[in-house]
Amino acid sequence: MEDLKKQKLLLEKHKDIARIDQESKRTHGWYVRVRYLGRTHSKFFSDKKCGGRYSSLLSAISWRDKVEKKLGKVRTNKHMVTVSNSGTGVVGVRLNEKLNRYEVSWVTDLGKQGKTSVSINKHGKKAAFEKACQIRKERESERLGYTN
Repeated sequence: MEDLKKQKLLLEKHKDIARIDQESKRTHGWYVRVRYLGRTHSKFFSDKKCGGRYSSLLSAISWRDKVEKKLGKVRTNKHMVTVSNSGTGVVGVRLNEKLNRYEVSWVTDLGKQGKTSVSINKHGKKAAFEKACQIRKERESERLGYTN
């Protein structure tokens, strides 16, 4: 029974953890890369140093979880974007000056793209931005399965 649990864990995908088996360099282990707020934290867990493939995976998972907790990153296996490229400074919220609105985007819990917009004409620039940010926050919370 224990061997089946080990096999299952070894075969599962683990977010931010990749298997490296490079025979030419005799490198075998798990590479962890945690990205958060524009910074990357990484570490390699060698099978040889950790006592085998299973032990090195457990060490990699443990390290990833500790780093995420220390950074304040939510532990989830779902993809999260933490750096904004929109100019507003808020992930998933961008200003469309041509149409005079804030556009909000998110990924649904089914993995589809969700979109809406908030009119600046109707709400004023500050209120429209705040409303757009609130919509984004609510949609991400729904997807990640926690409440505000």
